[in-house]
Parts: sequence; structure tokens; C-alpha cells
Amino acid sequence: MSTLQRFLASPPIHPAAAWYLADLGEFRGKQELYTRQSPQRLKVLREHALIESAVSSNRIEGVALEASRVRDVLVAPKPLFRDRDEEEIRGYRDALDWIYRESAGIAVSEENIRRLHAMARGQIWDAGQFKEKDGDIIERYADGSERVRFRPVAAARTGEAMSELVADWRCCLDEGWVHPLIALAAFNLDFLCIHPFRDGNGRVSRLLWLLQCQQLGFDVGRYISLERLVEENKARYYETLEQSSHGWHECKHDPWPYINFVLYILKTAYKEFAERVGEVSAPRGSKRELVLAALARLAGEFSFGELEQACPGVSRDMIRLVLRERQAEGTLVCEGRGPAARWRKKG
Repeated sequence: MSTLQRFLASPPIHPAAAWYLADLGEFRGKQELYTRQSPQRLKVLREHALIESAVSSNRIEGVALEASRVRDVLVAPKPLFRDRDEEEIRGYRDALDWIYRESAGIAVSEENIRRLHAMARGQIWDAGQFKEKDGDIIERYADGSERVRFRPVAAARTGEAMSELVADWRCCLDEGWVHPLIALAAFNLDFLCIHPFRDGNGRVSRLLWLLQCQQLGFDVGRYISLERLVEENKARYYETLEQSSHGWHECKHDPWPYINFVLYILKTAYKEFAERVGEVSAPRGSKRELVLAALARLAGEFSFGELEQACPGVSRDMIRLVLRERQAEGTLVCEGRGPAARWRKKG
């Protein structure tokens, strides 16, 4: 029995989830107002979210992209890849673009889930195919030790489990088993527990998260990268996923830690969206604001490269300009020279 099916019995909603849903309902009510504020500002946010999401979602899984290669890989119409990592990151970006453009017409189906996996995995041999061999989710430590974090659904049962999950999603929405956002989070949890692909499950789960949000009318992921927020809360992401997957096979798991985490990320995204757009009407300086927002997120000392990584898609000249402005007004201090220089906030 999937997490979604458990809501057929109408279990009580977790108190924290109820508060999140109330806040998200209020944000959704203001969404149209926000998106009418400044077309130019929204355009910049959309472009930035596309790049941030592709970079962050892959970086969560250990697939990184050099900051100097962001534009060549993610912006160029026909990029030339240096390695498979770059191909996968561009594939994820193309999957995001497909969702942004056609979300209303993309059914949550096994076929489209496989298509998202194929896009995000490039031309690897099993792209778009469910796993053929069993495999545990292993956590490895710096000292070389490891442990089994979770045993997913066996390969022989994966197709059946995915068919049931997709069917449960449709029934849950049609019959109103539970609030749609809770259904979304429960679907995401079940997908990760099934672990249908040999590799790339986390990335596909986040693509589905974005797709389902947009289909439910929660469009914040177009403007604020959900993947970047998950990356910034990566420890909590893995902690709540492990908590909620314990006992999943026996239907004795507690889904609420992970469900509340998903709702927390959505609320955080809407708060950031409101700060960026909801209270500002002028489009001037949008790129500068992206750098300032990245500066606000960086704690302690940081390098130019770390700041560049935090605001992909923004030119180095703009980043340097903002740093010089903040240095001149005395809010930032630079120690050292060249690539090794460290910046820190003053006061």
C-alpha cells in the first residue's frame, strides 16, 4: 500500500502541515498579483531559476559544473560538451524547459516519467529504462565505512509499483483523498522509495515535483529554484527522507517528516518570491539583485568563485561591479588578491 493509499482512511493532518497549507494557500492567492508586477523582472527570475535548478539538482547528486562553463553548457543553443556531467546537466535544463513550456499537457504517466529520466541522463545506455537489477541505497562515510540506508522495491516489481503509484496519484486527485500538496509530497516520497531507475532518481523526483506543482497552480518554481532551496537544506532533505522511509515496505512508516519538508521548501520559495517581486514594481537592476540575494545567503567568508557559483548565469563583470560597490560603501572587506582573495561582511 502506497503512502497515497493511506490517506483513503482519512488520517488526521499533521499540525505543522496544516499551518504550511494555510500559508501556501495565502501565497497562491497573491500569486497573480506578484506575476503582474514586472514582466522584465520575472523574465530575469525565470532565466535564473532555470540555470540554478539545473546546476543545484545535479550538484546534490555529486554532478558538478564549473562556474566558467555555465553559459556555454546551459545557455548556448548547441553546446559542445566536455564530459558526461555537462551533458546530464544540459539534459536536466532541457527537461525543465519542457515542463515550463508544456506542463498542462504533460501527464504524470510512466511514459513521461521515463522520458524525464532519459532527458536528465543524456545518452547513457539505460536512460529512460526502469532498473533491471536490485540495488540498495548506500551511504558512504569519509573513513571508508558504509551502511545500507534503504532497500528499494525489487527490480522485478518496479514496473508494477510504478503503475500503482501513477494510478493512485490520479485517483487521489479525482476523489480528493487529501489536499493536493500533501498528495504531491506523498507521491514524491513513494517514488524515491520505489527508486525505479538504476541512477538519477533524485533528479527525476525533483522534476516531477516541479511538474506537479505547476499542474496544481503553484507556479513559484518557475521563478525561484526549488532545487537550489533543497540543496541549501540538503542535510534536512536526507534526514527527513530517511525518517519517512523507515518501515515503508511494511506500511508502518511516518510520512510527515518528509511531507513537511516539501511544504517547507515551497513556503520558503514563495517567501523569497514575494521579497523579490511582490513588493517591488521597478524592473531596474534585476541582475544586480540576483547577486545581492546570493550575497545575503553566503555566511562568513567567501571567495569570488563561491559567489559566482551562487548566482549562475550572471556575468563576472556584474559580480565584480557589485563587490566593488559594497566594498566602497564599507559593507564588504576583501583580504588578499587574485583567485585566493577572501571576502567577508563587515560588522
